[in-house]
Amino acid sequence: MSSDLQREDTETKSLFSYSPVLLFQILKMYTSRKKIHKDKDVEPTEFEESVAQAFFDLENTNQDLKSDLKDLYINSAIQIDVSGSRKAVVIHVPYRLRKAFRKVHVKLVRELEKKFSGKDVILIATRRILRPPKKGSAVQRPRSRTLTAVHEAMLEDIVLPAEIVGKRIRYRIDGSKIMKVLLDPKERNNTEYKLETFSAVYRKLAGKDVVFEFPVSEA
Repeated sequence: MSSDLQREDTETKSLFSYSPVLLFQILKMYTSRKKIHKDKDVEPTEFEESVAQAFFDLENTNQDLKSDLKDLYINSAIQIDVSGSRKAVVIHVPYRLRKAFRKVHVKLVRELEKKFSGKDVILIATRRILRPPKKGSAVQRPRSRTLTAVHEAMLEDIVLPAEIVGKRIRYRIDGSKIMKVLLDPKERNNTEYKLETFSAVYRKLAGKDVVFEFPVSEA
């Protein structure tokens, strides 16, 4: 028997020497890791592994999503407190895959919310903010990598599948300001129950207060 075959046979025997429960956990971890790619080989958290596992399960059990999820994966995932006991699951996905995720957004979010019962799911593309170039530098910073542009794009991701149709700034008595964002009523059924979540997620990620509403239709 060749050394390669001996090594493979040894590894196989070693694998089956684990208890059934431990073996299941090892295989489960291996399958879920295929659906999450973190920067610099950082280990995913236990919660991120649970989200990655949900993606893997959907890919293998949901016929409507199977082909679409085959090449999709996530970068990270966190839970955010909304109000009371209500929580949101915020999932960052690769920027280059954002169009593919948008294609299945409604179906995917619906199925993920079933798996994380009672929690709203928000998908956001991973974007990098670049510092302003030093004074006198010939290097130009792309507008899409500025703080303002990244926050605007994040806002658009958060409210999907709805589109933003207007923005207004309101000033409080103490001089602070709050942004009011108007959403397209066409997606009201898919997003109205999440308005409070949208505000909480944007406040957590961007540090800004925003109120989301639908335009009042005139009689």
